[in-house]
Order: sequence, then C-alpha cells, then structure tokens
Amino acid sequence: MGNNFNSNQSSKNFFKKPQGCPVCLEKKEQINFKDLEFLGKFVSEGGRILPSRVTNVCIKHQRYISKSIKRARILALMPFVFNVNVK
Repeated sequence: MGNNFNSNQSSKNFFKKPQGCPVCLEKKEQINFKDLEFLGKFVSEGGRILPSRVTNVCIKHQRYISKSIKRARILALMPFVFNVNVK
C-alpha cells in the first residue's frame, strides 16, 4: 500500500558497496602513523575518525588505523580538530 517500489526492484541492489577492505586490497603491510596522506582518507572534514561502516575497512585494520591516527595527533603530526567556522 505505501510502497513505491516494484516487486522486481529491491533496495538491496540499489546501493552497492565495493567489496573488501581497501587496506587488504592494497596489500599494505604496515599502517604507519607517519603516512599522513593515507590516514587522511579515514578522517572526516571536522577531524573525526570515520567509522568502518563508512570507510568499508575490516575491524582489524580499523583498530590499527585509529591507533595510528591517535599517535599522529599526540605527536602533533595531525590536528585534533580542523578549523570550523563559527559565527
């Protein structure tokens, strides 16, 4: 009654995620806190660590990435919070 979808069209096929962890697919041996370009892919515009459901990273690598980002922040290689314009 309230559905706008046809019976042939399913919502599962509408949004397709890329399969596999991007770190596993690159076969990256180590996640280093000095590799800021790589770690920047997993940080939001505001400076927060993105969850694994957004970045599609496996749980094992998500732990390594979050620890590396935290180390880089402590050593002042990455900012804790990026500039946010507040009026």
